[in-house]
Amino acid sequence: MKRITLIFIASLLAVTLNSALVHGAVLCVQPTGELQSLRAALLKANDNDTILVASGTYCEWNLIAAKSVTILGEDWPTIDASEKGPILEVTAPNVHISGIIFCNVPVSHIKEHAAILVSSTQECEISNNRFRGNFFAIYLANSQRCQIIDNEVRGTSTDLTNSGNAIHLWKSRDITITGNILRGHRDGIYLEFVKHSLITDNQSEQNLRYGLHFMFSDSCRYENNQFVGNGSGVAVMYTTSVNMSDNTFADSWGGAAYGLLLKDIKDSRVANNLFSGNSVAINMEGSDRVRIDSNKFVSNGWAIKIMANCVGGQIKNNSFIDNTFQVATNSRQTFSTFEANYWSAYRGFDLDRDGFGDEPFRPVSLYSLLVESEPPTLILVRSLLVDLLDLAERVMPTLTPEALVDAKPRMRPII
Repeated sequence: MKRITLIFIASLLAVTLNSALVHGAVLCVQPTGELQSLRAALLKANDNDTILVASGTYCEWNLIAAKSVTILGEDWPTIDASEKGPILEVTAPNVHISGIIFCNVPVSHIKEHAAILVSSTQECEISNNRFRGNFFAIYLANSQRCQIIDNEVRGTSTDLTNSGNAIHLWKSRDITITGNILRGHRDGIYLEFVKHSLITDNQSEQNLRYGLHFMFSDSCRYENNQFVGNGSGVAVMYTTSVNMSDNTFADSWGGAAYGLLLKDIKDSRVANNLFSGNSVAINMEGSDRVRIDSNKFVSNGWAIKIMANCVGGQIKNNSFIDNTFQVATNSRQTFSTFEANYWSAYRGFDLDRDGFGDEPFRPVSLYSLLVESEPPTLILVRSLLVDLLDLAERVMPTLTPEALVDAKPRMRPII
């Protein structure tokens, strides 16, 4: 009987030891416990350990996660940098961070201080955290296959000089950014030299510059995001093969504001988006083979500004509703096509009832050309003179671009 009991105890110990080796130990951080700081737990931890941080405020900065650990907060503990420096640098792979409030990372004009910096590693996850009053909140550099999920980031920046980005990616790939709420930073999301990444279901609002800003970042997708009330909505520059679909671009209003800037991009698609209440919904410069289809442009200043250096663009199956100006350009020539769009300003008929107007629609009005060359004339926007100018141009087109025409305008908006 004793022998059986000893065998059972030995087996139980072996299973427990094996489990510990696979899953790691659990280290508890408490204000009055054995480990009273996250720094102490990180120094003690081994790979696969879990660090549980109890509720409380921990004044810590310049921490390093050099082991593959999971850091979990219980009842929202706060890691407060107290304006002393960055909080946590992650250098190990497979680090998971969740349930913690990170706050008060100071502004630095020498280094890009961040609440969490993920540096030259992979397979990390930052999920369900809160960030308050940080210079940069989440910064990924030279990393891959990481996820940034369901975080809430709120900044207090009032000027561009002293503000960083909520989520900043540099030279990374295969990154997923989803379900985050981002407010009050310079850019909500910034990407530079990023490849094959997905940005989806985020709310990026009331940021000083852009809701999303990316450069030199090929083969990325952003879908189902809300970009509302930012200095400008989204800027996509020097990039190829970008898919932009099912987003909302709203309320970016000002002399140099737009919902979406496309500058020097190629072979990309803008589809099923809503553009509402922007000074300029889409501004295109030097962009080739861009498809803009099935979008809604509602109550913008200009729906689309497309420069003559854009080649091979297709603007098709969109609805243009109650915009002050439909399309503006800088030349009588165009190398892009408009087809089968709905224009609320169209005054033609559909006598054969095929759903398309019998007369083509010219979306560039004479008055819009006048405003482009003489901006002060915008003050006449609701005047009788403007109505007379547009009527004369419709009857006898002489100045508006001959090639920029929708030969088959739809009679009803696309639902």
